[in-house]
Amino acid sequence: MSFIKRIFLFMLVNILVMTTISIVTSMFGLTGYLTQAGIDYGQLMVFCLIWGMSGALISLALSRKMAKWMMGVQLVDEKSQDPRLRELALTVYRLAEQAGLPAKPEVGFYNSAEVNAFATGPTKARALVAVSTGLLERMSKEELEGVVGHEIAHVANGDMVTMTLLQGVINAFVMFLARVISYAITSGSRSNDEERPSYMMQSLVTMALEITLSILGSIVVAKFSRWREFRADAGGAKIAGYPKMIAALEALKSLHNYGPEVEPANQKAVAAFKISSRKGGWLSLFSTHPDLDKRILALQSTQFKGVHSQQRA
Repeated sequence: MSFIKRIFLFMLVNILVMTTISIVTSMFGLTGYLTQAGIDYGQLMVFCLIWGMSGALISLALSRKMAKWMMGVQLVDEKSQDPRLRELALTVYRLAEQAGLPAKPEVGFYNSAEVNAFATGPTKARALVAVSTGLLERMSKEELEGVVGHEIAHVANGDMVTMTLLQGVINAFVMFLARVISYAITSGSRSNDEERPSYMMQSLVTMALEITLSILGSIVVAKFSRWREFRADAGGAKIAGYPKMIAALEALKSLHNYGPEVEPANQKAVAAFKISSRKGGWLSLFSTHPDLDKRILALQSTQFKGVHSQQRA
């Protein structure tokens, strides 16, 4: 799946969530923040926080189950008959212990020609690490260990939680600003004999604003996600070793340049949690991952500084 389609679908999912919330709240008349005097901003903010965060928290709670269902993840463990799958499980368990995770993550694989992996789950004790069959078939043991180290670092850093909470806060602000701006716009166009602006007009303007503001909000989420990837690379290097982490990123770069990236539509929901994604000009503003060259350079720079410091000591 092309970069442009992936970014479009990523934004579309969040926009649909916001629009659905608006439709539900309109149908049930959940507009208590509107008074004869105008908007009760305190009540509106509470309303938006509840609705914006509740959807994000529900998604987080179901993230592991949804990922397994949507992507067809098959779980494996140290008793698996396939040597590659057994080695994968043992590698995840070993690196998870090194990272100090409170429990072993679930380990699985999903059928896909893309070379990628992801981690998800509501807590550090209830995480899932999964890799594609394309990655298992085309990466060496050392490169695979670097990828697993990166995903374990995501779990240890609590990235699934922080990404979800950030999206919830962004959603709350989008809802708040959309309603405030919509009220201001529709109030200015109401007739003299109307005490309040047209309910239908206000709902339509609110939904249009939510779509626009959600697109802008996704830039903020994507920027945080890119920073999170650099941090996971550094964490993966500490867990698996710098040479293995750099080798993994080099392999991803080489394999992605070799042929088209394959990503079925049902994998978009976890795209932000995968180890890599392609760049795409100005659309990089919406990319959840930094350019692989920049990630490799950052690791090499950190490794060099560490070696230089040890030599001076």
